[in-house]
Amino acid sequence: MSKHITQQVTKGVLILTINRPEKRNALTQDMYQALTDGLEQASKHDDVRAVLIQGSSSCFTAGNDLKDFQSIDQPPEKLPVVQFLRCLLDFDKPLIAAAAGAAVGIGTTLLLHCDLVYAGEDTRFQLPFTHLGLVPEAGSSLLLPQLVGYPRAAELLLLGDAFDAKTAKQMGMINQVLTSKELLPFAKQQAQRIAALPTEAIDASRKLLRQPRRKALRRTLEAELTCFFNALSSKESKRAIKAALKRVSGD
Repeated sequence: MSKHITQQVTKGVLILTINRPEKRNALTQDMYQALTDGLEQASKHDDVRAVLIQGSSSCFTAGNDLKDFQSIDQPPEKLPVVQFLRCLLDFDKPLIAAAAGAAVGIGTTLLLHCDLVYAGEDTRFQLPFTHLGLVPEAGSSLLLPQLVGYPRAAELLLLGDAFDAKTAKQMGMINQVLTSKELLPFAKQQAQRIAALPTEAIDASRKLLRQPRRKALRRTLEAELTCFFNALSSKESKRAIKAALKRVSGD
């Protein structure tokens, strides 16, 4: 388990916490591996009946660590981020998320796989893939239009502008907006409520909800991965990522 991903089981809920505040909880390959390991272990243990993914009360995640992404020297199939995305698709227990502050890139798209999503009133969502010369990931090119309609999804994915929690709620992307003080305790409480309900009924209900789009989502996810890694190796993307890193460092 990565030192930047902590886990705790309480009242049937595995809480996976992203904890890398000095980098705004930006995700590295080690962190993706730790998240995948946590989900896989939760799937195998009957005493875990739901999973909550959270950051701090002030930051969920700024998305991929771009420096870490630049150093990738493995085939995509072996990358922890790819394993994590496939694990999200196949995860068989209720998944809840609590997002505050930055929820960028994967910090937004992973929420599309969750059963319940709660956000702090200060949360800023963003899907800046085109800004980096990249394409949507995590099945978002299918899930987002289904959720908010094509015109809004095209605006969010093509222009990549940030939007707030109130807008996300209006579009149906999240369940509820809370204060930063309320957010994590409330999400934990909701996860525990689900964990306390009859397990077979919850599992069957999730399958019924998800089954109609499962095959299409798998195809979309794989198509996105091919496009994403092709784009990542392009000169356009390399220039865009280099410029983004320069802005962050202030050079």
